[in-house]
Amino acid sequence: MLSYEIQDATKALTISRSLKRYAPPFTIVGRYRLIDNGVDPEATVQIEANGRLIHEASTGNGPVDALAKVLKKALTPLFPEIESVKLIDYRANIMDAKRGTSTDVEVTIIFTDGDEVWKVYSLSENINAASFQVLLDGFEYAILKSGSKRPRNEQLR
Repeated sequence: MLSYEIQDATKALTISRSLKRYAPPFTIVGRYRLIDNGVDPEATVQIEANGRLIHEASTGNGPVDALAKVLKKALTPLFPEIESVKLIDYRANIMDAKRGTSTDVEVTIIFTDGDEVWKVYSLSENINAASFQVLLDGFEYAILKSGSKRPRNEQLR
């Protein structure tokens, strides 16, 4: 029988972020942009990592795919370990059926880098916002677990 331990990355990140010494490997500048015409969704994002500002855009096979692709595109040049990170499961659960489409949605994504498996989850009234937060956390966890504290160009100095 196949058995895998799935790390709770949301819990690990929550604990890490509560510590005074925690410094995120990257930050989002402003907000993400998502244009979804139902055919060709496009996402844009600006990240800052160690003084570098990176602006990227990407399309995808849906809004979550566009968000995942733009984040990977922005982060991979600085954090090459992101290249091997794959989304292997995506779930969205509504929290209060009585509220209909205005209810909170919990998004859970399970990731792997080929060696380890971890999950992240987030709650929002906006499914795209929850998905973006979960993608951010999944990639941040991958960077932190790899031991990469600084972008590639800073490690070489």
